[in-house]
Amino acid sequence: MKTLDNIALALTIVGGLNWLTVGLFEFDFVAFILGGRTMLLAKIVYVLVGLSALYCLKFFGNINRRNVNR
Repeated sequence: MKTLDNIALALTIVGGLNWLTVGLFEFDFVAFILGGRTMLLAKIVYVLVGLSALYCLKFFGNINRRNVNR
């Protein structure tokens, strides 16, 4: 599970940084690297980032559980 947690966290960070560049500079880095938003590989990355974000929601439970045990 720890490996999956790390992969999900890394993909979520990539997605967040991509949205930062979109918001600040109107530049979609993922689309630039992978040939455009409509390319299959770019769509796969977008889906994986979204799934990773959903998976990372489980970390809220872990954070709250740690704070209760203190």
